[in-house]
Formats: sequence, C-alpha cells, structure tokens
Amino acid sequence: MTGAGMMDAKKALTETDGDMDAAVDWLRTKGLAKAAKKAGRTAAEGLVALAVEGGKGVAVEVNSETDFVGKNAEFQSMVKDIAKAALNVSDVEALKSADLDGKTVEDTITNKIATIGENMTLRRMASVEGDQVVSYVHNSVAEGMGKIGVLVALKGDNEAFGKQVAMHVAAADPRPQALNEAEVDSAIVEKERQIQIDIARESGKPEQVIEKMIEGRMKKFLSEITLLNQSFVVNPDLTVGAAAKEAGVEILGYVRLEVGEGIEKEAEDFAAEVAKAAQG
Repeated sequence: MTGAGMMDAKKALTETDGDMDAAVDWLRTKGLAKAAKKAGRTAAEGLVALAVEGGKGVAVEVNSETDFVGKNAEFQSMVKDIAKAALNVSDVEALKSADLDGKTVEDTITNKIATIGENMTLRRMASVEGDQVVSYVHNSVAEGMGKIGVLVALKGDNEAFGKQVAMHVAAADPRPQALNEAEVDSAIVEKERQIQIDIARESGKPEQVIEKMIEGRMKKFLSEITLLNQSFVVNPDLTVGAAAKEAGVEILGYVRLEVGEGIEKEAEDFAAEVAKAAQG
C-alpha cells in the first residue's frame, strides 16, 4: 500500500498498535526523515526520459546514486511519468510543483527516496517545438529512456532524416554546443579566442599575422561546435545544414541530455563500505 519494505511496515503497525492510518503517517514521517538524511549524497547516475506530443518534445534528467536504481522498474515508471508531466510546464521549478497522481513531482521523488533508499534529484529539463519533433535514446534501458536522450525539432516532415540527425547529435565528437554560430554562448567563444591568441603569440609572429591566424582558427572552431556546420555523420561530404536542405526540412532546434554530465562524482571506497557494513 505504501511501497515501504516489509519490516518497515511491520514496525509501523507495531508502533501504532495496528492503526492502519496512523501507521501510514508514521511511515511517511520516518520516510521523509530518511530522505532528508540522504539529500546530501551525490546522485550522478539515473535516467534521461523523453516525451513527445504533437509538435513539442521534452527531455528530463532524474538522478540516482547508483546505476542499479536506473534499472529498477519502479524508478523507471516514476521517471516516465515525470517526463509526461513536463510536457505541460516550461521549466524545472514548475515541473517540481506539477501534479503527479495527486502529489507534486517533488513529493513523489521524496517518497521514492524513502522506499528505494537512495538520494534522487530532478536535475534538469529541456524542450523543443516544431512541425515535427523526433526523439532518439542511446543506451536505452526502457522505451523512451536511457543514458543519453536527444530531441530534434524540424520545420517540415521527414522523420527518417530527423532520426539520423538525432543520432548524429548523440554521437558527434566534438559535441555540438549550439544550433548555429549566433546561438553559441559568448563566454565559450571568448575563452577559445583567448586560448588561440596565447598559442599564436607563443609562435613569435607579428600581431597582424596573429589576427589573421585567429580569424581562421575561430571560424574552424565555430564550425566544429555548431550543429548545422558539422560534417554529417551519415554523409561527411555534407554539413548537417546542407543535408537538411537536401532532405527538404529545416532544423529548428535540438536537445541533448546525458545522465550525470557535469556532475563531479565522489571517489568510491568500496572496501571501506563493505567493512562498515560488516561491522553492522
């Protein structure tokens, strides 16, 4: 009834003299306390789930402490429901407050922490819109969810091509940082420019020569990190943008979420954990 373990349920009934309602409240109180204790633990595993409805697609990342939980059917079901709820909101904060079977998404996750026993976090969400939105999951563990999730929004209709682009986004090296040059974060551009200036000055060449070198190198850099200018993995003779024209569509946007990307994981001392467990 509550999803709690058998021994926890037994203890709750014992503590409340068999009163079912009071036992449920007792479990909830203890569960929330457990969840609070786990909140500081690093959650860098988990799943990315995708949901597409009409011309809108959303991707959400829900993290857990271990990869094992990502294979848990109960966890997968929750993440799937969260992705569906994300179709009706615009950002993570609104998603946390969204309704999920009479509870907020945030409360649903808190309760799941108590029953599964690991810290979990709703880390981020992103969405795209277009005439057609195509999805692709890399390393899928269940329908619509896995370690890497990609959405591609198109103007026009060509699902097969959209799938190819989504697979390109998942696998491209370097990963695309933006759709086109205009959308690249200015901080990324400035950082790379300064790196290239420092490298060029090490060569001892005159400033006017360095300026021309930088111009060429920055053009190459931007072409490598913008989706439309990258060589298309399906046909490296074409850029992704040129391939889209041939396919009769325009790429309006994309989303790529990878589980744990950018999270600094704590070093695990497995031997110490086993020793601690052995001591009781």
